[in-house]
Amino acid sequence: MSKDKELQKFRNIGIAAHIDAGKTTVTERILFYTGVTHKMGEVHEGETVMDWMEQERERGITITSAATKCMWKGHSINIIDTPGHVDFTIEVGRSLRVLDGMVGVFCGVAGVQPQSETVWRQARRYKVPRIIFVNKLDRTGADFLRVVNDINQKLHVNAVPAQMQVGLSDDFNGIIDLLTRKMATFSTADKGVTITWSDVPAEYVEQMEKLRTQLIEKACDFDDAMAERYLNGEELELPEIKAALRKGVLSQEIAIAFCGTAFKNKGVQLLLDAVNDYLPSPLDVPPVIGKVPGTNEEQERKADVDEPLAALVFKIMTDPFVGVLTFIRVYSGEIKAGSYVYNANTGTKERVSRLVKMYANKREEIDSIKAGDIAAAVGIKDAITGHTLCSETHPILLESIDVPAPVIDSSIEPKNKGDYEKMVIALRKMMQEDPSFRFSYNQETGQTVISGMGELHLEIIVDRLKREHKVEVVQGTLQVAYKETIQKPVESEGKYIKQSGGRGQYGHVWIKLEPLERGKGFVFEDDIVGGSIPKEFIPGVQKGIEEALNSGVLGGFPVVDLKVSLYEGSYHDVDSSEMAFKIAGSMAFKSGMAQASPTLLEPIMKVEVETPDEYMGDVMGDLNSRRGRILGMDDRSGTQVINAEVPLGEMLGYATSLRSMTKGRASYSMEFEAYREVPKHIEAAVVQKK
Repeated sequence: MSKDKELQKFRNIGIAAHIDAGKTTVTERILFYTGVTHKMGEVHEGETVMDWMEQERERGITITSAATKCMWKGHSINIIDTPGHVDFTIEVGRSLRVLDGMVGVFCGVAGVQPQSETVWRQARRYKVPRIIFVNKLDRTGADFLRVVNDINQKLHVNAVPAQMQVGLSDDFNGIIDLLTRKMATFSTADKGVTITWSDVPAEYVEQMEKLRTQLIEKACDFDDAMAERYLNGEELELPEIKAALRKGVLSQEIAIAFCGTAFKNKGVQLLLDAVNDYLPSPLDVPPVIGKVPGTNEEQERKADVDEPLAALVFKIMTDPFVGVLTFIRVYSGEIKAGSYVYNANTGTKERVSRLVKMYANKREEIDSIKAGDIAAAVGIKDAITGHTLCSETHPILLESIDVPAPVIDSSIEPKNKGDYEKMVIALRKMMQEDPSFRFSYNQETGQTVISGMGELHLEIIVDRLKREHKVEVVQGTLQVAYKETIQKPVESEGKYIKQSGGRGQYGHVWIKLEPLERGKGFVFEDDIVGGSIPKEFIPGVQKGIEEALNSGVLGGFPVVDLKVSLYEGSYHDVDSSEMAFKIAGSMAFKSGMAQASPTLLEPIMKVEVETPDEYMGDVMGDLNSRRGRILGMDDRSGTQVINAEVPLGEMLGYATSLRSMTKGRASYSMEFEAYREVPKHIEAAVVQKK
């Protein structure tokens, strides 16, 4: 088989959804039907293959994205199972970065939920073609076509059904394939392995024909010659309709929707057929583009073994048996076990001692990994998520992976003082695995501080310290990651002059501080003309200001969203040094910030609460009391969905109070929205507490 033919049979797909939409169960069924596992694992029984960490099994959620390989009808499919909980968004984002296609799983009852919106947005950003699987159609209130409609309205997607469900909730017993006009039923005796195709029941024919016409008309949008023949009343062939629909999916203009219930073993094999039929191979996606290190020169790499190597590290995992596993997507070229690769980010060479294909947490050694494939390497020491591995003679730097800034902190210390070193090593390992987790040592308080994306994120970190690394720790109270900024432009002077016999110190600067819009970070501009400060001292000024940014004048919080321009100053021929200008820059910044109307910023979370009708008033009243802003309400099959924006500081411990307020019947999800100004009376309280 030619290498192109071989690559056409490759699929690198992700399965992504809101928490609890059932995507891990979907993946488990895929592994069962493709022969990777011989027993079905259930999330609620804690037996799944993809969720192999203890915490994942206990909580019934996926925390790490596990990579698994399987075969279906001659196609090699790499599946990345991604988490649905918002605290683990980084896992979803980094998986999408290396995938060619995605299956968006939606709950047949709840439809579009907040995290499914986030994942969809990320997929759109990374230009990942998608198909849809509406799951849980055996549940009361589930309705496939209603969910497809919901997806179209809320996600602004051109979703088009390729199937129809037969029977509602408990009576859901078959799936109609619109293109073949046949109905599939699934044998309960062998867990759905045997599929029987039969004629469509008479009462469904009219609706089937209507939906089939819509589907074919959509296909005609992507093939003019076929559209002309269809308008002339000619019968179209099945392969050409599929080819046209595939074009639409690859160009991301449509997303084809399929249905089923993974838990009851219906529809998963048909979804696998759809993955083969409609999702891209590595040859269908544009060549990856990167830059030559140290320049702005762009280069592209095609999915071809004969091209120079370009690969991206998208996940690091510590394995108790083999040590650090580095997950790699190879875009071009080939990596052989035992060979050396060049890390374009660090400028160092690394030896790949072994290569393994992962079957969830089981592994199989392989000799090489070629363009278009995903595998894990053993032996790479210094690579972290987002690093590019390439050929030293043809270096390339691929676009890195976006890592969101943590929004919540907590102090942490070992119960046994002798375990401090052990704790730091464990935290360092976890930070390498999960870039959205950080830890630091606070010099002033002498505390180790861990930072993450939410309460659950930090809870899992502490849990893993105890279980995996056997370090018992005491966690302090959760602290919101406030930031500081300025509201008006000011000019400020910093002068550092020290005469102490012998050589003195002299640094003198004038800087201008200006506020920037939210999310812009920090910008430094060198506006010195005429050499009033020599070039070699300017990096010192910048360094002094950047260090001062770590601790603002209000409560010592990091300073963001401002521009500093260095425009004037003076120097001394003998006494000036980079250190003197660094101190002068820091002094100018501190005094300027104090005059620039400093203000505190807090993380605002987008919150969605799903509650039975009778508790709606209580839930809304409670959100208002937490300084929440109600954005809207929605009726979702008998329950009320409240959308709001609430400051994170007011949401700590919310899970417990929501449970007691609604007798455990309501649920909520939240994700980071933006940093906004804190009201003055709250600011005073926060600063005082600090």
